[in-house]
Amino acid sequence: MIHLATLLDDEKCFEAVRALRWPDGVICPHCAAQSISKQGHDPTQRAGQKYCCQICGRHFDDLTGTVFAGPHQPLQVWIGCLYLMGLNVSNRQIAQELDLNEDDVQRMRGQLRNGVVLTQPIPVLSGEVEAEEVYVVADHKGHPEAVKKKAARAVGAG
Repeated sequence: MIHLATLLDDEKCFEAVRALRWPDGVICPHCAAQSISKQGHDPTQRAGQKYCCQICGRHFDDLTGTVFAGPHQPLQVWIGCLYLMGLNVSNRQIAQELDLNEDDVQRMRGQLRNGVVLTQPIPVLSGEVEAEEVYVVADHKGHPEAVKKKAARAVGAG
């Protein structure tokens, strides 16, 4: 069986992350400065670049401050998992495709979902906002007759 992760090019995964994260050039995730020097490659992921900020002096890499930072899986595995999540593939199938344990896939999916939720802007309502009325009846789950009786009493009383 050919696993999806073996078909992904690690270098291209890092290039894609760099292009999406820094379309106008590398920026320090700590102070947002653009005065950056390259510090060689990450020893654990050879395609990953290390940087040093010339303003605040802090070191970072391509994944610092992202949902991919700090995990023990290669970036190509994370990208593969993200792709398969987009196809609504089950944890079991993702585990098979990426040659992982199902528990690891569950943890990765949770981390990816949290990363997506955290990057979503808070919606701001403005202008005229319309909302529908909702009537909620509680404590009658599985008893539609009780719901109908309660609704009839409410209508009769009103």
